[in-house]
Amino acid sequence: MKTRDEALALLHEYTKNPSLINHALSVEACMRWYAQFFAREGRPTDVELWGITGLLHDFDYEMYPEPTKPDGHPFKGNAILGELGYPEELRTAIMGHALYSGVPRVTLMDKALFAVDELSGLITASVLVRPDKSIHNLEVKSVLKKFKDKAFARGCNRDDIKLGAEELAIPLEQHTSNCIEAMKALAV
Repeated sequence: MKTRDEALALLHEYTKNPSLINHALSVEACMRWYAQFFAREGRPTDVELWGITGLLHDFDYEMYPEPTKPDGHPFKGNAILGELGYPEELRTAIMGHALYSGVPRVTLMDKALFAVDELSGLITASVLVRPDKSIHNLEVKSVLKKFKDKAFARGCNRDDIKLGAEELAIPLEQHTSNCIEAMKALAV
């Protein structure tokens, strides 16, 4: 297994957009939080693997943004990760986070990645419109209000957010709270 430092270097090699890098860090934080959460429930997880999966889930998006094409995201990234020796379970989870890939989400890690991807984007957008731009006093009800406003953060797929929470079998309100808590660790 590659180290987080190696994964972070790979992310920076392929991704220059600060917003995409911040998204990767947010998804990583949520994945690490969920790995620890499920481990406390007695379900085996590998926190490092989950974190690196979140960190790299979109690493190819900026260079290969053409979804659904064999040379687009996440297909190209999957090939690159395979050549670099990243484990199959990481690559499968990354493929499964894109519905159009046709790769089913079977493992808990697969489901968690899909569940946190779009929601972390909605949470970030919710923070950015706050006067203090701080996640530390962001309330779940504020995010869920923005969730209902289809004009807000149009790029965040609400159906994917709902489906992700359902696949994890965690109510959307609790899932949102969990992701906010995870993302607070990134904020200074």
